[in-house]
Amino acid sequence: DTILYGSARVSVDYLQVEGDSSAWDVVDNDSRLGVLGSEDLGGGLSAIYQYEFGVDVTEGGNFKSDRPKFVGLRGDFGTVTAGTQDTPYYNVAGIVDIFNSANTFGNDAWLGGGFEEDDVVGRGFGLIRLSNSVYYASPDFNGFSGEVMLVMDGATRAVGFSDGIDIWNIALKYEQGPFFAGVSYVALNDNFGDFFPGFGDLDLDQWTLGLGYTGGPFSVGFIYEQGTFNQYGLEKFFFRGDDATNFYLVGSYTFGNNVISAAYGRLDPGFRGSDEIDNYILGYQYNFSRRTSVWVEYIGRSSNNFSPLTETRIRDLNAVSIGTRVDF
Repeated sequence: DTILYGSARVSVDYLQVEGDSSAWDVVDNDSRLGVLGSEDLGGGLSAIYQYEFGVDVTEGGNFKSDRPKFVGLRGDFGTVTAGTQDTPYYNVAGIVDIFNSANTFGNDAWLGGGFEEDDVVGRGFGLIRLSNSVYYASPDFNGFSGEVMLVMDGATRAVGFSDGIDIWNIALKYEQGPFFAGVSYVALNDNFGDFFPGFGDLDLDQWTLGLGYTGGPFSVGFIYEQGTFNQYGLEKFFFRGDDATNFYLVGSYTFGNNVISAAYGRLDPGFRGSDEIDNYILGYQYNFSRRTSVWVEYIGRSSNNFSPLTETRIRDLNAVSIGTRVDF
């Protein structure tokens, strides 16, 4: 009972960043290849597994390892798995991740985008999925369900890790008919102070609320985020300031094989002297079938921020993505 599956997603993008010359590029948008399956063990118990790789169909760099890979058990008690897995946080905030271009949901659009590997914690964290994780999902109780994830990678004792549970993430969700509501909280337990005495530990946390409705041809989604588990939380740690906040609203309308979508979001980094970052997207998708579609998406960002930590500006951006997607 093993299924081979994949998704090829390629676009031609025009990108113009403030202060840089504009450019055209052929871009891979998180294409992937994987296998998944289950084995019936009897008594309502099943073994489940998934092994997925990122496949860049434009420039190589195939078999990237940051895609979901896990093994576990499922039964009347719920689901328990271990490996690299989607987070409870993303399972709430992802209600607004409806577009095709990889440029639409980066770390300047939502706080779950995380921070990069060259930041001071010694490695990158993003809240779409986490490695070295144990995950539990409860059964459904009249539309209510819960999720818990624990990340344990303390054997390395690197900056950004504790010697126990490094990251814990919980979520409570309600899904009934056209309605979705969820809330999630995530925290990083850090040992930064062990390596740099006088600074204290870089403990980070964050929460998000997600709401969604799908009725007939219309769908809407909304998230609100607040916290420090993001690239701007490092600014607060070293330069003081407030928690970063973000809201993001999306909507779509389907008629025939056509889908029109739009989004607007405002992210406040929270550090001293920062301005809000406005994000806006317009998209059109035509579905040839359930597996094949083409899209045109416009992505805009308005920002006038300077990061004192990285000494770089978060600049205005305008982009157009014209792409095709085939799932199998």
